[in-house]
Amino acid sequence: MTDIPSRLTALREQMRAHGIHAYLVPSTDAHHSEYVPSCWQRRPWISGFTGSAGDVVVTLESAGLWTDGRYYQQAATQLEGSGIILFKSGQPDVPKMVSWLLEQLNSGERLGVDPRVLGIKAAESLGSELDRGEIELTFIPDNLVDVIWEDRPSPSTAPVMVMPERHAGESVESKLGRLRKQMAEAKVDTHVITAMDAIAWLCNLRGSDVDFNPVFISYAAVSLSDAYLFVDEAKLDDAVVASLSGLVKIRPYADIEPFLTSETAGKVWLDEESANHWIAGLVGERAVSVERSPVVEFKAIKNRTEMSGIRLAHIIDGVAMVRFLKWMEEVVGREPVSELSAAGKLLAFRKEGEGFVGPSFPTISAYGPHGAIAHYSVDEESDIPIETNSLYLVDSGGQYTFGTTDITRTVCYGEGTDEQKEMFTRVLKGHIDLTTLSFPDGTTGQHIDVAARRPLWEAGRNFHHGTGHGIGHYLNVHEGPISISGRAAAVKLAEGHVISNEPGYYREGAFGIRIENLVTVVADEDRSSDQAFYKFETLTRCPIESALIVPEVLGEDGVTWLNDFHRVVRESLQDQLDPDTANWLENKTQPI
Repeated sequence: MTDIPSRLTALREQMRAHGIHAYLVPSTDAHHSEYVPSCWQRRPWISGFTGSAGDVVVTLESAGLWTDGRYYQQAATQLEGSGIILFKSGQPDVPKMVSWLLEQLNSGERLGVDPRVLGIKAAESLGSELDRGEIELTFIPDNLVDVIWEDRPSPSTAPVMVMPERHAGESVESKLGRLRKQMAEAKVDTHVITAMDAIAWLCNLRGSDVDFNPVFISYAAVSLSDAYLFVDEAKLDDAVVASLSGLVKIRPYADIEPFLTSETAGKVWLDEESANHWIAGLVGERAVSVERSPVVEFKAIKNRTEMSGIRLAHIIDGVAMVRFLKWMEEVVGREPVSELSAAGKLLAFRKEGEGFVGPSFPTISAYGPHGAIAHYSVDEESDIPIETNSLYLVDSGGQYTFGTTDITRTVCYGEGTDEQKEMFTRVLKGHIDLTTLSFPDGTTGQHIDVAARRPLWEAGRNFHHGTGHGIGHYLNVHEGPISISGRAAAVKLAEGHVISNEPGYYREGAFGIRIENLVTVVADEDRSSDQAFYKFETLTRCPIESALIVPEVLGEDGVTWLNDFHRVVRESLQDQLDPDTANWLENKTQPI
């Protein structure tokens, strides 16, 4: 943390030079990304906090970071000695960022921010709230963190790759046609797309500009007759250019500005959830729609080809997970193994799988009290041995050229305590209750979140993260617009959606439990009559730890589901495994 105070001092010098009294450093970038390219990781650099969500505000006298329940413990550790106050968003008596700013600043003072890192809605809301204290929201074109960041990484020059139609399941021409139909109905001339995963999906391209997410830095614009991709052209080889020929015109990344300020764009559709304030300023009054991009909706509903690839990815990933869990069971307590070495071994198993590109997010390999940190990130400093007197939680996933995976398993090497067994069983019961839910057309993730929490609520327990998030198809592991939580967007679950189911329980300083499978929404033919009903089909193929289950707490229906799930796992994977590992899986999936 020795560098952080000096960085804050340098930032405050820039603030004084620009006549501002506070400066906002959000975690996102110009494309409203959750995971951002290394060249734009300003908030981690200025604060030392490396979680994927959190906003920093620096005043001339103080500084604060706001983050959610996934990162309370991680942030507390990483901010120690930085001079930055941790504000646990959502907790009682914890002020919201704007409320704190209104207390810190005087009437007539100014909050500065880079207009590229603040979304349309966020800018409007923040400006309106600051007006209550007569504080001015000031947009500064030059990002002040960039000004003081001496060794800032350069933008990625990694090549862009074609996503073949045999994996995508739909041509670029077809996707553009569907988009233009929506544009014509909305009576707009141009749709500007700023989210990198949406652009990658629309153009059937993938990249590696962002760790773990196969996307590339770009903007896109689609008119009723033309389409443009604004990107570093040096990253496109002949195959990429040929795949877009006659469909998409290629322009330099910086040309998005003159394109949007020209009159040729006409009436423009922006997505207020991903477009930034700078883009909105370029378009001005010609922005006639700021609704969610149709591309986001299209991308979230997987076609048959995409689903086929996703199912294959889960078979391959399941093989890696089974080999890993078997290996761990054999070595823990007999040979030295740590959180970091375990994560490395899991990666080695995944690398042997067909189509594997890399992890879909940083592996959470957490033993004992580290498991209580919902998004724990192991490094050489935090690494501890995995022993036989607590729980081990591993949350990981893979990017395959035909699908994306995300899975969490919690296991015990030794005898679990009565509390651990009861909480594990309640988490599993919530997982099963959500998995087996049948729901009518129009249901959103907010409507069904309670199903996963009820078994914990009955014991006076809860977890402070969402229950589920959408998953991309060889794209971002966290994909909108669907989710399952008490604050989920009002987007109805539809056939073809792929989403996680991951309830958990965390006792600070002791242990953590999470059980995660990916599921897809399918029609429930048995219940559909006067109204369409849907249900979940589980995609993940990996056993769940039976040794931690209390059958009487899980209940007869839960036991039946688990036994059926384990039978499917066994039948799906046994032919892909060597005899010794197949025998281990046979034992792990016996009925309870």
